[in-house]
Amino acid sequence: MDIASGGSTSRVTSAAWLFRELFGIGQDIDLQQGYVEYLAGAGRGLRLDFGKFVTHFGYEVIEGYDGWNDNVTRSLLFGYAIPFTHTGIRAAYAYSDRVLTTVMVVNGWDDATDRNQQKSAGAQLSLTPAAALTVIFNGMYGAERPDNSRDPRTLLDLVAMWKPAGRVALGLNLDHGREKNGASPGRNARWDGAAAYVRIRLAEKFSLIGRAEQFGDWDGARTGLSQRLSEITLTPELRPARGFVVRGDLRRDHSDQEVFEEHGAPKHDQTTAIASVLFAF
Repeated sequence: MDIASGGSTSRVTSAAWLFRELFGIGQDIDLQQGYVEYLAGAGRGLRLDFGKFVTHFGYEVIEGYDGWNDNVTRSLLFGYAIPFTHTGIRAAYAYSDRVLTTVMVVNGWDDATDRNQQKSAGAQLSLTPAAALTVIFNGMYGAERPDNSRDPRTLLDLVAMWKPAGRVALGLNLDHGREKNGASPGRNARWDGAAAYVRIRLAEKFSLIGRAEQFGDWDGARTGLSQRLSEITLTPELRPARGFVVRGDLRRDHSDQEVFEEHGAPKHDQTTAIASVLFAF
């Protein structure tokens, strides 16, 4: 069980009908995960999960400090291209040390209680062809809109990670989504995104991290406006002691629409800076 409290994350990622109303904002607390796990003695071991769990989509994850997210801020793909959590049944089986498969039947995208009469199905194939390389294929299909079981949503997601023992690590995330009649009756919605990551360890305790991405919300189904978004983030990181991390993001966002604001005036661009101190124990 994972419980998160605070004024930002839970308001964004909380599931409908748990700590967030269907079209309202979330509360200052969220049950990110709460599930029972059963290990069956089949083959190399079949793992079954029952309950609410974070999504397997995307390069970045909800948890802030876990060794995966390198930037302080989240990507556009994390915020708009993929779901956050699922509630239902999940099964995972490792065919070998290099091949892992996962399937699930759930209520849908960020739904603690299903909002229509159709469940959603998802699957993952994780391959580790080399010690430093991992490639993950994700897919999901099912109707997601309230009181609508006829119009399915499809999501395809690719994650690639190259993390050798040297000073440079690379990451890639690709997403493609579409929803039948998602833009308007008779007009399907589509969105696409790509994000690239690089981490360079310049010294024993200091690293420089970069992220660049683009996200196309071609029909306004994910952001509320038909637009093409892009951003680039530079993150210096200092680890002065074990479990102690200091980071800072310098980020530049751009849209082909005037969706940002400065002193009450609409703009195409936005520049932000943020500092973060993390202590894990």
